[in-house]
Amino acid sequence: MSTTTGTASTAAASTTAAEWTEWAEWHAAHEAARASEHGFLAITSMRWLTPTPERFDDLPGAWSTDEAGPVVTLASDESLEVDGATVTGTHRFGRLQDRPEPRVVWHLEDRDVVVEVARRGGSDLLRPRDPAAPTRTAYRGTPTVAPDERFVVEARFEPFDVPREVTVGSVVDGLQHVFAARGTLSFDLDGPRMLLAFNGHGDGLHVLFTDRTSGTTTAATRSLDVPAPGADGRVRLDFTRATNLPCAYTAHATCPLPPRENRLDVAIEAGERLPA
Repeated sequence: MSTTTGTASTAAASTTAAEWTEWAEWHAAHEAARASEHGFLAITSMRWLTPTPERFDDLPGAWSTDEAGPVVTLASDESLEVDGATVTGTHRFGRLQDRPEPRVVWHLEDRDVVVEVARRGGSDLLRPRDPAAPTRTAYRGTPTVAPDERFVVEARFEPFDVPREVTVGSVVDGLQHVFAARGTLSFDLDGPRMLLAFNGHGDGLHVLFTDRTSGTTTAATRSLDVPAPGADGRVRLDFTRATNLPCAYTAHATCPLPPRENRLDVAIEAGERLPA
């Protein structure tokens, strides 16, 4: 089975030319999104806000938070753009759990820094996304395993009567994530397997998993987007499209850990590998 740095160059013999082309296009788009100017590779820091105002070297203003949400106080020569409007002085963002995350931009002379103002695990945080971040400018791609039909399997989705709230840990000590689990995916891959499936894009599903390759040739945790199951519950699991989470690339991430049910006792030698 072949691997490369960046994109796979030779498809497994069992993969058709059309399937290889489709996979290559998908992977190229995924890499482009990851390395985009304000993608997670551009994050320069992760700041957890407290009631005490604090200034940071990669952001303008003094930042704090309270029960009413994040607050920034900008000096007379500082400004930010918040949801398309220029703000100066003191700006209150409001409770983040009650509204969509704001779009905050810091305009520099040669580039724009997007400031993520978000709430994770019950706390407010900041993450500047600077196109000039070394993690982004030095990025040369992620090694992958060439697609192999062995790791494209048919599964059966068994929905729960009511979505179940599932709490999982995080790469950040003490932080927890809560997901809505819609049901389970049962399939065969060197034996019967089962995965807990969360809400995904649209009507699709999302899976977090580990396997025997995790932490050795692949990242500690990987994810997989699954299309919406058919009326009969059948759905295809394409592990050749298993992707790394942001924490494989940056320490400024709050990636969730997979639930206990999703620790697969099989080597999934497919999809993305450890970053170079």
